Amino acid sequence: MPPTWLVVLAWVELGAGFASAAWILVDIFVLRHRQPMRIMEAVWPVTALYLGPVAVWGYHRFGRPRSSRWLERNGRDEPPPAPSWASTALGVSHCGAGCTLGDIIAEFAIFGLGATIAGHALYAAFVGDYLAAVLLGIVFQYFAIAPMRDLSVREGLTAAAKADIISLTAFEVGLFGWMALMYFVFFPSPHLHPDNPVYWFGMQIGMIVGFATAWPANVWLIRRGIKEAM
Repeated sequence: MPPTWLVVLAWVELGAGFASAAWILVDIFVLRHRQPMRIMEAVWPVTALYLGPVAVWGYHRFGRPRSSRWLERNGRDEPPPAPSWASTALGVSHCGAGCTLGDIIAEFAIFGLGATIAGHALYAAFVGDYLAAVLLGIVFQYFAIAPMRDLSVREGLTAAAKADIISLTAFEVGLFGWMALMYFVFFPSPHLHPDNPVYWFGMQIGMIVGFATAWPANVWLIRRGIKEAM
């Protein structure tokens, strides 16, 4: 079992993530800072699950100013201009939100089923996480691309797949690398499982690693016009 200090740290970090996500949800739906791109109302709180207060800062800097309520209160017609790195970060967070939700769903499903590949739950998690991430990632990307380009459902799904497959694969490479370290190096026996808070603290770190590995891919996709700058 993990040491007590690590369990306590895990609960603190998980609590920070949940509190950050809850605050963003309150600000959007209760304080009415609704986002013009509705899918971002899911992306921001999901991102906060692993980036915690950093996501709250990003939301207040680049998310809230896009709401009509903020614009009215500040007497502006448009939000303040955002630096290019912010557009990349928003693109990565959009991809990461689909990956995060897919991973959460797949991890609990695989754990509940007791599924393994070649005797290892990790390999089953890799397959389940990736498939769920692709499905949800394309859905998330569709609701970003289709409205901006005024595409049909078929055209929107095709464009979403082109924009998201490379990005989410780069995200999962970083996450899966970290998961392998958790499984084979940090906790080789007994392995951690999704019923342990330390497991999800580790996944928070893994998603941050995935955020970093997806960054170059998003820079390339945005520059090539495959993915919309957000």
